[in-house]
Amino acid sequence: MPLYIGTSGWQYDDWRGGLYAPGTPRRLWLEEYAQRFATVENNNAFYRLPAAETFTAWRERTPDGFVMAVKASRYLTHIKRLHDPEEPVRRLLSAAAGLGPRLGPVLLQLPPTLRADADVLDGCLGCFPAGLRVAVEPRHDSWWVPEIRAVLERRGAALCWADRRGRPVTPLWRTADWGYLRFHAGLAQPPPRYGRRSLATWMGRVAEAWSDEADVYAYFNNDPGGAAPLDAVAFARAAVTAGRTVAAPGGG
Repeated sequence: MPLYIGTSGWQYDDWRGGLYAPGTPRRLWLEEYAQRFATVENNNAFYRLPAAETFTAWRERTPDGFVMAVKASRYLTHIKRLHDPEEPVRRLLSAAAGLGPRLGPVLLQLPPTLRADADVLDGCLGCFPAGLRVAVEPRHDSWWVPEIRAVLERRGAALCWADRRGRPVTPLWRTADWGYLRFHAGLAQPPPRYGRRSLATWMGRVAEAWSDEADVYAYFNNDPGGAAPLDAVAFARAAVTAGRTVAAPGGG
């Protein structure tokens, strides 16, 4: 049960000449990415839900063992604000089923203005089938109360541990037997890179919360300037130094 480390998305023009060799056509970027990382967080579905055929194509373009986390549609999280979740959840899962065994956790990133409501959260999480992993990233301080933690624990959903500027912006609650982390921006040079000490500190937090047998997913969202893939590699290095098992690309 390894640590899955990757980035939030893979289609960034300023990664040319870094992660992607000059001249590599955009249509081959996912294949190139999957040679370096064992997982990616797919943000496309947040802005516009792709067709099932697109998810199927992503499955066919990636190797066995590759894991694609999917960020849920903003229609569910930002427009409906988790209310009436049955139809948007069903539509998301129907399309994402095209990933088959590549489908990883679903991320619910909540809008910063959405205040906590334990009943609404519980109703939304209840629409997801048992066995599908769901991570929740609230962004309003009203969520940090025992009632919310209890809902997450009862549903087996992971509180997304989020970092911004080298500091946790969420409580470090372990609400499931698996974990989910997102790194939004570090303080190292050049911005928004993460420094070695910051990544080692985060690795220590992971090791304290979960054994090496637990699945933990970590995604770097600091994409400008190619920072995310560089920091993902550095975090994997910190994990190996700490004696953790890191998922290898290509299913190896």
